[in-house]
Amino acid sequence: MTIDDITKVIEDFAPLKLQESYDNAGLITGRPDSTAKGALFCVDVTEEVLEECISLGVNLIISHHPLIFHPLKKITGSNNVESLLIKAVKNDIALYSCHTNLDSTENGVSYRMAEMLGLRNISVLVPYQHNSKCGFGIIGDLEEETDSLNFLKFVKETFKSGTVRHSVIDREKISRVAVSSGSGGSFMENAIDAGADIFVTADLRYNTFLDAAGRIIVADIGHFESEYCTIEILYGIVKKNFPKFAAYKSVNSINPVIYLS
Repeated sequence: MTIDDITKVIEDFAPLKLQESYDNAGLITGRPDSTAKGALFCVDVTEEVLEECISLGVNLIISHHPLIFHPLKKITGSNNVESLLIKAVKNDIALYSCHTNLDSTENGVSYRMAEMLGLRNISVLVPYQHNSKCGFGIIGDLEEETDSLNFLKFVKETFKSGTVRHSVIDREKISRVAVSSGSGGSFMENAIDAGADIFVTADLRYNTFLDAAGRIIVADIGHFESEYCTIEILYGIVKKNFPKFAAYKSVNSINPVIYLS
């Protein structure tokens, strides 16, 4: 089995053509025709994840975030990205990323967030013109109207967030929920237009909380927390197609943001 065999089933699920123009999803290091000895799934490629890969004896890391995001003009080990890249190449480890194409594909990251929160009657919040099932974010309904503060506590527990930053709770009950993985603040107006009572996402700016007042509750659960489910999604795709393939969910894929309690 080759690396190309593994990445092909991922791209069948989340085609590379769906990635945003600024993105760098796909195979980053390694030859696609090389034998795949096993794969390790993570959110970010870090020193700890690379060491885990080496100790497991596998030669493919499948991450959500691409290690190389901005163009490189030299590789001297002068920063973290360059050092990790050198280590991966030296140890013959292929790096593959499934990023915004996984965010925007049907049954992608926001779909999984909606599933985790038990949303019903779901549809894409910001759909693509050519395919209404693909795009960014999900809007849906709770099974029953819920106390706003209790729902925020449920969100925190569900996504294992160190903290949830939220705007003023201006309504006692909520029933319609919008979600977006990653940095979804630019979709707040879409959530309002879709009739959402609350918008759950990450990386919200100060002014977004001000703009939300009296219009919608916004909740920032953290970037890593909103996308940790990508490990399960990608692992599930590969194991469904290759049940006997050596696949591992990284135990060292951890949040780089530390919360002081």
